[in-house]
Amino acid sequence: MKLPIYQVDSFASEPFEGNPAAVCPLNDWLPDGLMQQIAMENNLSETAFFVEQDEDYRLRWFTPTTEVDLCGHATLASAHVLFEHLNYDQLIIRFDSNSGELKVRKEEGRLVMNFPVAALNRTEVPDFLEEGVGVSAKELYRDTDYLYVIESEEQVRNLAPDIRAMAKADVRGIIVTAAADGHGYDFVSRFFAPNAGVDEDPVTGSAHTMLTPYWSRRLGKKKLVGRQVSQRGGTVYCHHKGDRVEISGEACTVMQGEMAI
Repeated sequence: MKLPIYQVDSFASEPFEGNPAAVCPLNDWLPDGLMQQIAMENNLSETAFFVEQDEDYRLRWFTPTTEVDLCGHATLASAHVLFEHLNYDQLIIRFDSNSGELKVRKEEGRLVMNFPVAALNRTEVPDFLEEGVGVSAKELYRDTDYLYVIESEEQVRNLAPDIRAMAKADVRGIIVTAAADGHGYDFVSRFFAPNAGVDEDPVTGSAHTMLTPYWSRRLGKKKLVGRQVSQRGGTVYCHHKGDRVEISGEACTVMQGEMAI
């Protein structure tokens, strides 16, 4: 069996930036175990699979080790494949997912995703987490991920985390963030998810469902620009809309082919 596959750099205006994701359009679902093997073979932070259902699409995401309920950059990559390669001609793509309905539209050269906002439940900082991050937290919030707020952009950029200590966390991942020093950005972040098989994710769209409401409240503005300061780096445009958040960015295809299964 030949499986079409695309590799897309999300939150990137040119190749080798942003976050790479594999996208596999399917006519029918493959067995879960086989999709997990494909994701492991790709060895990217996420592989997305989608199947057309009625006028919409069912979308699922796999890291090299597990299926996850929400992934921003692979949703962006899937929409890019539909718009740019599969001749999708409607204004809005609707994805059915384990996190509910997700919508993606084109706007001003970007792809705009509409996601449910995450909760901000303030909590105490566990000792192992401070050990893992290596910098004291000003604030810590918890939902699917931890949101670990520190003092400065310089600290975020210079983190040398203890990934083994971070792996003690019983959440998907740890978002570390601080206010930006300028340069057109409102905040910076990095994202670590060793329990999902991703020590550091280059650019994490879904993390901005926590980052956006936090920084919107703290900075008193609805529209924000975030920069994920991983080695690859990427820019995420955010709009806080009550119980939803719009997350947008660019994407580019870097590889297209077939996988022999």
